[in-house]
Amino acid sequence: MAQILGFILLSFFAISILLVPFINVLYKIKLLRQVQKTRDPMAIRTPIFDRLHAHKVGTPVGGGALVIFVVTVLYMIVVSIFPHLGIEQTAVYPIKKEVEILLFTFISFGALGLYDDVRKTFGIKKVSFWGLRFRHKFLVQWVLALAIAAFLYFSLGIHILNVRFVDVFDLGIFYIPFAAFVIVSFTNAVNISDGLDGLASGLLLICLVAFLMISASILDTTLSIFLGLWIGALIGFLYFNIWPARVWLGDVGALSFGATLAVCGLLLGKPLALAIIGGMFVTEVASSLIQLLSKKIRHKKVMEVAPLHLWLQYKGWQEPKIVFRFWLAQIIFVAFGLWLSFF
Repeated sequence: MAQILGFILLSFFAISILLVPFINVLYKIKLLRQVQKTRDPMAIRTPIFDRLHAHKVGTPVGGGALVIFVVTVLYMIVVSIFPHLGIEQTAVYPIKKEVEILLFTFISFGALGLYDDVRKTFGIKKVSFWGLRFRHKFLVQWVLALAIAAFLYFSLGIHILNVRFVDVFDLGIFYIPFAAFVIVSFTNAVNISDGLDGLASGLLLICLVAFLMISASILDTTLSIFLGLWIGALIGFLYFNIWPARVWLGDVGALSFGATLAVCGLLLGKPLALAIIGGMFVTEVASSLIQLLSKKIRHKKVMEVAPLHLWLQYKGWQEPKIVFRFWLAQIIFVAFGLWLSFF
């Protein structure tokens, strides 16, 4: 655990040194939040969102790209030299394959998000949704998620679903669509939650600490190293992301981090704990899904606006108040999820 704490500090200092110059680069290339003319996945304009977030126009997006770069580089260096430090490296699965699936998820979903960030920032007017059309982005997410799920099943041999207090289920080949669904769900949950300063990154940080505790308890140092580096980088990023934010994750960070969070939960064999530990992410995506289904089926809204954090903002809650209370709720979810995991 002492080494993991060192890796947290290492990535924290690395991101702290690089982030201010990186923000300046984002300003220089004008990768900034644009004038709000957003549409929901049903191509319906969202004037409430535009009004509430008008003051965020001009804030740099794409900060997640630096987090991905720093964590990836440090992880590759640490994993390669770790055996030479005289410290035993253990993993539940073959080390090389575990490293490969973590980095593939981290980078591939980040690349998808970066493409969308660049496209919606510099604009292609024929695209009706803000950035990629929702159905196109959703399709690519499923292709990547199915590829990752197939790797988990065929290369790592994961096919068991352990539901605490119920039973252990052998899903067989059906583990692939199940795992893909989990990955796509959390990818969009984190992306939807990245709507207020510090919200998504703070919630994610709390989840990662919980997963670090679980991975350390089963002596999976390969995953623990990755989580430690990711936590340190997020702490440094969050300093510049809390209200008023100087930089945003962007889709490059939100898509990458959501998918990788899901993969970490699947590697730990804790899909149910993942849903509980990531409880606020689940709440956010559920509120958006209910709103979309209601508009599609009933042709009326359940709330004036979704997701939940935006509805609270519409009702008059101040942005920092929403963020801090979501963090507190997430801590309670994490405590419950860890209790179930260690019970």
